[in-house]
Amino acid sequence: MTTVDLPLLPLGRGVDFDSERGVECPGDLPAPSDPDLVARAQAAKDALGERVFVLGHHYQRDEVIAFADITGDSFKLAREAAARPEAEFIVFCGVHFMAESADILTGPEQKVILPDLAAGCSMADMARLSQVEDAWAALEAAGVADSVVPVTYMNSSADIKAFCGRNGGAVCTSSNADAALEWALEQKGGRENGAKILFFPDQHLGRNTAVLNLGMSLEDCVVWDPHRPDGGLTQDEIRDATMILWRGHCSVHGRFRADVVDELRAKIPGVQILVHPECTHDVVLKADLIGSTEFIIKTIEAAEPGSSWAIGTELNLVKRLADAHPDKQIAFLDKSVCYCSTMNRIDLPHLVWALESLVAGTVVNQIQVDAETEKWAKVALDRMLALPGKSHRD
Repeated sequence: MTTVDLPLLPLGRGVDFDSERGVECPGDLPAPSDPDLVARAQAAKDALGERVFVLGHHYQRDEVIAFADITGDSFKLAREAAARPEAEFIVFCGVHFMAESADILTGPEQKVILPDLAAGCSMADMARLSQVEDAWAALEAAGVADSVVPVTYMNSSADIKAFCGRNGGAVCTSSNADAALEWALEQKGGRENGAKILFFPDQHLGRNTAVLNLGMSLEDCVVWDPHRPDGGLTQDEIRDATMILWRGHCSVHGRFRADVVDELRAKIPGVQILVHPECTHDVVLKADLIGSTEFIIKTIEAAEPGSSWAIGTELNLVKRLADAHPDKQIAFLDKSVCYCSTMNRIDLPHLVWALESLVAGTVVNQIQVDAETEKWAKVALDRMLALPGKSHRD
């Protein structure tokens, strides 16, 4: 993650340039290195026609979003790809776990391509299959595994999703985490009968959902540290807990701080704080509105002209919202420029290389999930899709 300390200033027209420091505020990514790249990307995309479908995650650079056939969050994009069976090539401008989800949901004749294989996700990497299997074995040794349902956030690898499928669990998004947790507890007879959830990889989403949506207390939640024996927990702590939260987090959303919320409220009269549920619990408690990326976008779109907002999510998206809504005052909820470094690995040069390779008949960086993993990951995803009355957006 690249960060640059800058003054805490709103985004949008009239405040983009800090003349004293001689830099754009709160920071822009560099322009493409080759001025011909835009033309080359368009030419390659035109040559491929309907054979290619380009997906752009909301956190991608503007130079990449410009060539996306559709933008959205990871699960929405994967489903959109599955709905385009005529597209032979799915170019996923996102990160590795997202491309895996697209490969799971698309047909066997479709090929999913990630323009840069180094575009991973630090949160997803915090829960490795071997670590999760060790944790499950420890829960069995503690005599509680029969009361535990594993639930994984969409931001996880395919093999973690498959683990949940094999062990009676499900996947969730930030929009339906509350419904997924309620469902999981019901599978083991409810909290009154000792039902528990092993939630990974993001402890903050799990904690915020349990406390704010399901009415649990912080004492109902414990954190499993995969780098410590038995997760760093006693057997009594495990038995007394309802939520066993994996010690993982988002490197972007975990940066936002409660004291910055206070500072912004003091500086911007009437500012509304809008944050993603991957933020820490103290930040979420100080926010006015909490929701998924799609919720954040729709909230700003529906906001009154002249209203003031401070948004706690990835900076590419916050800047794009500020540019799209110059009639609203939009601030970034951090004093530092903080783009998601792995998302930003997908840049225009990588996209051009992937597209031009396809034009030349070479499939590069194809993401393939093996059949057994795909089978059980689909089981976990299908359980999520069966949740009643809840959004399945990220």
